[in-house]
Amino acid sequence: MKSEVVTVPGPFTESADFSFENQASSAPSSPSVTEGSSQGLLQVLGVFLIIFNVGLNFAYGSFESFYALTYIPTFSASAISWIGTIQSWLLIVSGLISGPLFDLGYFSFMIGAGSFLAVFGFMMLSLSHQYYAIFLSQGVCMGLGFGLLYIPGITLISRSFVHKRAVALGFATSGAPAGGIIYTVMFDRLISKLSFAWTVRIMAFVMLSLFLIAAALLLSQGRSTTTISNNQRRKLIDMRALRDLPFWSFIAANFLMYLGYITPFYYIPTYAQTKLGTSRSLASYILIISQASSIVGRVGTTIFAHYYGSMMSWIFCGMLSGILCFAWISADTLLRFILFAAFYGGISGALIPLPPSVFFHVCPDIEILGTWLGMAQSISSFASLLGPPIAGALASIDSHGSADLNFLNIQLFGGITMSLGALELMLLWYLLWKIRDKKGLF
Repeated sequence: MKSEVVTVPGPFTESADFSFENQASSAPSSPSVTEGSSQGLLQVLGVFLIIFNVGLNFAYGSFESFYALTYIPTFSASAISWIGTIQSWLLIVSGLISGPLFDLGYFSFMIGAGSFLAVFGFMMLSLSHQYYAIFLSQGVCMGLGFGLLYIPGITLISRSFVHKRAVALGFATSGAPAGGIIYTVMFDRLISKLSFAWTVRIMAFVMLSLFLIAAALLLSQGRSTTTISNNQRRKLIDMRALRDLPFWSFIAANFLMYLGYITPFYYIPTYAQTKLGTSRSLASYILIISQASSIVGRVGTTIFAHYYGSMMSWIFCGMLSGILCFAWISADTLLRFILFAAFYGGISGALIPLPPSVFFHVCPDIEILGTWLGMAQSISSFASLLGPPIAGALASIDSHGSADLNFLNIQLFGGITMSLGALELMLLWYLLWKIRDKKGLF
């Protein structure tokens, strides 16, 4: 296969002569599967089920509230939030390994290993009574398991679909809020009737069943969906990405978005209980409303992106999510808070499927898409690690325990970071238009 030297203008004129494969231009015309075929639909369904289980992270708000108010109340909100944020961080940062492994053809291995680690960690959580044990099982072990599955699943859809990529990603990633809803309902219903240990075990068996179904759907298609050229088998990390300006602009925007995005989901139940005086059950259902709206938002905005462009949709949803965090300040009644939770879930839900859809235009070669996406998401993942603990620390200023958190600081933190992320997206849009010559694609 011939290679052409692409000289990037501007800041890269002196040091960035990259020899990219010609597939940078030809890849979009040759997806791995026929879009709309049964093979493509099975891929979307299989990845949906995987991300459904990953959506347990969206149910962490219920765990956060239960831990803070009942199970381990002696620990601060910031300390407890580290459990969920470590899980979120490992979910994405593991892409630094799972992305290249996908490009190397180890998708089947990662399905098995990731599923085992996630279920094993969940089972170990049922035996945990101390903070350190909860942290290791729910935060570390489950986070690593999810991390071996998430980026490869997203990359598989991105490589297999072209014209309907945003829509396919929207449907596949809608599994996360769907899983968040089901696992939140399960936790709320079971914890009031059973012990914490048996509540977690039942949820773990459900997770195992869904992983087995997903593996059957994805692995039944053989190796055709992840076959790559031999010359790519030598690449684990592509250093050219580190000299690419659109790559870093994408990371900066994604970092700022992730910094504020998941924080409201962590604190919605606690806010409802402590500030509005609701029951634990009603607080959980408000979180469910937000997650249900996220499903509609992910699918709806990706259909919008299919017609009007992923970048425009990403900027719009990012800016509106920041504005909604500011609007949370005025949600001092139950009705206002429910409206905030519903609108925030619907709008912010698009911030998960849209970045991979845009990243296809950031990466210059489809055969290293998994590597580049894993690198980008891994760096951005530090925002997921830092965001909720920072918000928890800010909320603890001038407070007297979990029942008296300063939520104004959380609201301002989320609004400012996500608004800045939307502004950075405008710069990324310009760079893709100027450097990648992506005129008319957004």
